[in-house]
Amino acid sequence: MAKLLFRLNGVTDEEADDVRQLLDDHDLEYYETSAGRWGFSVAAIWLVDNDDFPAARDLLDDYQAERRERVRGDYDRAQKEGRAETLWQRWREDPVTLILVLVGLGVVIGLSTVPFFKFMGWV
Repeated sequence: MAKLLFRLNGVTDEEADDVRQLLDDHDLEYYETSAGRWGFSVAAIWLVDNDDFPAARDLLDDYQAERRERVRGDYDRAQKEGRAETLWQRWREDPVTLILVLVGLGVVIGLSTVPFFKFMGWV
């Protein structure tokens, strides 16, 4: 029976390719599922043999620790060199998204708090 090893939701193509290569290099048999047309399914890498799971999990944990250190180092270097993108730069490049996020946030906060205000008699 197959065992879920690695979810692909929100994972970069580079990281997914690295995980595939890691499994191929260690001759671990796996298959992939996609999220499907509507995104309801599980996009993931599954191990074919359950007995391979402990070894695969150890390999994946080591890879992710190494990747975390590498990516953190790259970000720290970019930040020191002034190349790291700031939040303000992102907002300046796409102000419509910022406005939509703020409006959405206001709607959620409003819908969440109005019942309490009504209960207290403030509205």
